[in-house]
Amino acid sequence: MLKTMTPSYRRFLFVSLALSLAALSLSAAGFPAPAIDTAPVMGKQSATAVMAGGCFWGVEAVFERLKGVSNVVSGFAGGAKGTAHYEMVSTGTTGHAESVEITYDPSQITYGKLLQVFFAVAHDPTTLNRQGPDSGTQYRSAIFYSNDEQKRVAEAYVKQLNEAKVFSRPIVTQVVPLTGFYAAEAYHQHFIDHNPDYPYVVYNDLPKLEQLKKQFPDWIGRK
Repeated sequence: MLKTMTPSYRRFLFVSLALSLAALSLSAAGFPAPAIDTAPVMGKQSATAVMAGGCFWGVEAVFERLKGVSNVVSGFAGGAKGTAHYEMVSTGTTGHAESVEITYDPSQITYGKLLQVFFAVAHDPTTLNRQGPDSGTQYRSAIFYSNDEQKRVAEAYVKQLNEAKVFSRPIVTQVVPLTGFYAAEAYHQHFIDHNPDYPYVVYNDLPKLEQLKKQFPDWIGRK
């Protein structure tokens, strides 16, 4: 993600942006909600969800703007604690995926709604081990479930979207158990808020926030 903007890389970003917008346009008119979802939990509650959809900067920024979400942390899941460091994960050999841990109030937003945003806005779930200009298993699409209910809802939703042919290609998102989540280095946290003009952010992540505003305007809690 942290690359010098050479002319060739700049062209690559433009191409990636065009492909990302094309993928998002597939879901522009009313992305289907999960047919199977968790029930809203009344009263003040706290739950967590861990998902991976490429570079965690943009995924984090999307989810932290939702009503009912109190915190989002960029980090790593799928590998061991000892290798959960950006420089090591970037080699693509640790088993980790760049992920986000979402803390939310299930009385305000359900797990299924988080998945709806994940598939509709946060990333392209049909590209294997790639998102935008980034490639490697560390950029894979994955849902790390922490209980049987999350597994049931996630697997049912993937099946629902595939059967409805919402995307022109099959979904490649992994639905796997969470074995551990490890926060990334401090400079990765809330990266877009601190670096809104960073070229990678402008080309790859700000369009996701625009799509979020268009598709789910009533779900946004902060700009």
